[in-house]
Amino acid sequence: MSGSMAAERGPESSVRRQTPERGAVTDWFAGAHPVPRQAHAEWADCGVALLPLGGRFDALRVAGRLVHSAVGSARPEAVGAALTDWLHGPVVRDSRTGSGQYYVLVAPDAEWQGAADRLGTGTYLAVPRIGKQVSPVTSWAVQPQRRGRLCDPAHLAALLAMAAAPSPTADALGAIDP
Repeated sequence: MSGSMAAERGPESSVRRQTPERGAVTDWFAGAHPVPRQAHAEWADCGVALLPLGGRFDALRVAGRLVHSAVGSARPEAVGAALTDWLHGPVVRDSRTGSGQYYVLVAPDAEWQGAADRLGTGTYLAVPRIGKQVSPVTSWAVQPQRRGRLCDPAHLAALLAMAAAPSPTADALGAIDP
């Protein structure tokens, strides 16, 4: 069964219905919020919901330049494909600053000692709606595919180990891969 969204047609509703798999994933993420209905309302109204970290998941904040260097591209499609292959879990991208920040979602008890900042209890993360993207600044680099499936920090460490120091040519051009 596909994880895609199916539009409900008819004069009574223009609301999108989710497949059972996508609905279970959305409900799992909403369950991170003290009032899950509020998370659903924020996704419906704004396209993003502020979810507290430290309960269901934490986030490892990685500078976009490191991710782009490690995967050899800054193109969203290429980055998304590489992160999917390496991390096998959900990654949020916030493009409000320069090359952006990536938030790799990991289990709260997962060990991490790498270069990325760990964000946990006491921090909220803007988590995009699962499915069609509507926020111009926060989006899924890798959408979650299964309920409770998060990234393995060891895979992130291996990926970041591939990040080369920026070359003078790349710095002069202002980008790794336009």
